[in-house]
Amino acid sequence: LSFHLITTAVVIAAGFFFGITRTEWIVIILCIGVVIAAELFNTAIEKLVDLVSPERHPIAGQVKDIAAGAVLVCAVAAAIIGIIIFLPYLS
Repeated sequence: LSFHLITTAVVIAAGFFFGITRTEWIVIILCIGVVIAAELFNTAIEKLVDLVSPERHPIAGQVKDIAAGAVLVCAVAAAIIGIIIFLPYLS
């Protein structure tokens, strides 16, 4: 989560620096919200799995991996959107 918060700060600073449009801000804020929400859901799922299955179990591990995979998908999609938004400002 701390990585996502640092990335959020950098993206927001870049948005102000480049003067992105209102629509671009909306998309950026939605991306940030989705990634942070996914991370929070992942944390909740991990805590719940630990509660109901304190011993190691293959299915418990799979559930945690799937939740982490969902965060990765959201983060990669947000990164691609960020590249699409910021790349024109860099050229």
